[in-house]
Amino acid sequence: MSISVATRSDSFAHPALFYADQDEYLAGTVPFIRAGLTADEPVMVAVPGDNLDHIRTALGADAGRVQLHDMSVAGRNPGRIIPGVLLAFAAAHAGRRVRIIGEPIWAGRTATEYPACAQHEALINAAFVGRPATILCPYDTSRLDRRWLDDAHRTHPTLHLDGVVRESPHYTDPVAVAAGFNLPLQDPPAQATTITIDLHALSLIRRVVTAEATAAGLSPDRVSDLTLAVSELAANTVRHTAAGGTLAVWTDDTRVICQLTDTGHITNPLAGRIPVPPQQTGSRGLLLVNQLCDLVRVHTVPGATTIRLHMHR
Repeated sequence: MSISVATRSDSFAHPALFYADQDEYLAGTVPFIRAGLTADEPVMVAVPGDNLDHIRTALGADAGRVQLHDMSVAGRNPGRIIPGVLLAFAAAHAGRRVRIIGEPIWAGRTATEYPACAQHEALINAAFVGRPATILCPYDTSRLDRRWLDDAHRTHPTLHLDGVVRESPHYTDPVAVAAGFNLPLQDPPAQATTITIDLHALSLIRRVVTAEATAAGLSPDRVSDLTLAVSELAANTVRHTAAGGTLAVWTDDTRVICQLTDTGHITNPLAGRIPVPPQQTGSRGLLLVNQLCDLVRVHTVPGATTIRLHMHR
């Protein structure tokens, strides 16, 4: 099986590639890459480690002409993939059509991570509308949850399955699909440390997060990252809401988790996923948080927003 994606030079294409084994994976990805190189398109591959190794080996000397990223590192937090991986690559090659393989959903993803992954896949279509790019997203049919595969039919306009290329009959409005994963989050556990967020509590918040993250065994750099992320969100709560909010901090076997709740409402579905122009002041908080944390989950409705930050030990 090999695939080609015919597009206008100024159009955006976002196909899903369904594969059952390594042979199908390479048959669907390597010719796609080589076609981009032949067309003199900048090519990037961002897939999890084992698949990255398979592609690198199959490309041979041509691997040096492709930007390669381990998606399990670069895209550990799905919220950072659009701004930090995809749009960053497109911006580095402004004025040219880019060709990308991005595999944000793999068998190692957890059910906790998945809603953010699905939102990411849907919102690519909104973030790249009108941009000259092709982003091919592989899905492992032998190991992924059947529901996750079904969702790929809703988030990708074109499907590549069993050597057949076709329009997806289930593709629909990406913002509406992303909104379907705007799911309530469970309450923090009873043992969580809680602090009321107001102007006078900001320094206390930094001290508590630093102490909790240090006690949980995070490295100093990761302690600093988590403290900065929580600080940024707490400052936004003070700046943008009259009633303040609440911070809860707790740990489990693998993570430190910080949850901030306030009375705000995030109305832009791409908030935190689109780089902010240098001349624009503000609006960088959630973007920064996505870059710093291992997972960011958001539930927002009129009058109430909860943002949960995960940092693995």
